[in-house]
Amino acid sequence: MPKNKKRNTPHRGGSGGSGSGAAAATAATAGGQHRNVQPFSDEDASIETMSHCSGYSDPSSLAEDGPEVLDEEGTQEDLEYKLKGFIDLTLDKSAKTRQAALEGIKNALASKMLYEFILERRMTLTDSIERCLKKGKSDEQRAAAALASVLCIQLGPGIESEEVLKTLGPILKKIICDGTASIQARQTCATCFGVCCFIATDDITELYSTLECLENIFTKSYLKEKDTNVICSTPNTVLHISSLLTWTLLLTICPISEVKKKLEMHFHKLPSLLSSDDVNMRIAAGESLALMFELARGMESPCLEYGRNTDFFYEDMESLTQMLRALATDGNKHRAKVDKRKQRSVFRDILRAVEERDFPTETVKFGPERMYIDCWVKKHTYDTFKEILGSGMQYHLQSNEFLRNVFELGPPVMLDAATLKTMKISRFERHLYNSAAFKARTKARSKCRDKRADVGEFF
Repeated sequence: MPKNKKRNTPHRGGSGGSGSGAAAATAATAGGQHRNVQPFSDEDASIETMSHCSGYSDPSSLAEDGPEVLDEEGTQEDLEYKLKGFIDLTLDKSAKTRQAALEGIKNALASKMLYEFILERRMTLTDSIERCLKKGKSDEQRAAAALASVLCIQLGPGIESEEVLKTLGPILKKIICDGTASIQARQTCATCFGVCCFIATDDITELYSTLECLENIFTKSYLKEKDTNVICSTPNTVLHISSLLTWTLLLTICPISEVKKKLEMHFHKLPSLLSSDDVNMRIAAGESLALMFELARGMESPCLEYGRNTDFFYEDMESLTQMLRALATDGNKHRAKVDKRKQRSVFRDILRAVEERDFPTETVKFGPERMYIDCWVKKHTYDTFKEILGSGMQYHLQSNEFLRNVFELGPPVMLDAATLKTMKISRFERHLYNSAAFKARTKARSKCRDKRADVGEFF
């Protein structure tokens, strides 16, 4: 019997197990009569109690295999039953239980389109997220913010997601600006606030307000005039990186007049972040610069007098390209090899974008379809949603109308069951394929490292 089924079987009938508070409450609300059950607290949570919760609160069961879980180990009804249990557990007194429930719902929504299910429970989910953001600690706030992002991705643009943003926006903004809050929670809330605004907002003033909020965060990393050395990273650097990347995402949907204003404000300050000693900050700054150059050049207007386009002019182009070239060929010994490889690869593309207006086209395959990423705007948008959805990104590209509209993919392609079955690789076949590939890589690596392996083949 599969692991997930074995765990959940007692709960389905409402009479199995030893009857812990969380399990009993879930069984009552999901399928049986309501009973007065006293939920357990953090202090009273025993090993037995948490084992009952794990049947509902195991995020990995929905995250590892995505939609395939439904085909191999259950049905739509089973998933909805489990999600009802998760929703009930978001009201539990135990912080760990609430966090696990939030993560379970988030992983389910990231791996499967459940629009009708969540539409009926949108208010309940929003209330649960709001409560966890207000009263929860760092990890719970992060889980709640991550769920809010996926909830808006599922709902797409419209009045429903607008109401979610209207309810959660002020709370997210308060956490972002709260210097006493956890840095990790502020980081996740910054991403959530920007992504939800990208999806839901129809008010230009709300968009500008969100941009200003994020600006106030990442501009604190700018190199001050009196400083001449490298920008040293701080615990706040991860928050500044997320704020910068989310701000750049929102810049792509701003009117041209606002884009011009932001370019004038940041074009000459942003390059200072390239001197940060944090590799992720350098990469975030470089990619933001490449995207801003792309937006600026896209606004070039035709010059009727000379019959040509007026070129975008950047005053410090020579010093900027020198800095980018140095990062693209960085060989400093005090930096980790992994960081140097990652940095050189990214900044080679950034240098080409700034100097030659060139972008290396990438291909993303999902099901029978392909998407070509041929500009920095599309790349940045794809990377943002990929970070939120994880392995469910490909599924959402196939089925989520909002994402398909963002990437101009058209209506979802309808495939019959027979076609889907021929396209799918079983878990066992995938395991064999990965094992064979690993053995081949190991053998090739061994031959390169030890030439005696080649000699030994002749004897």
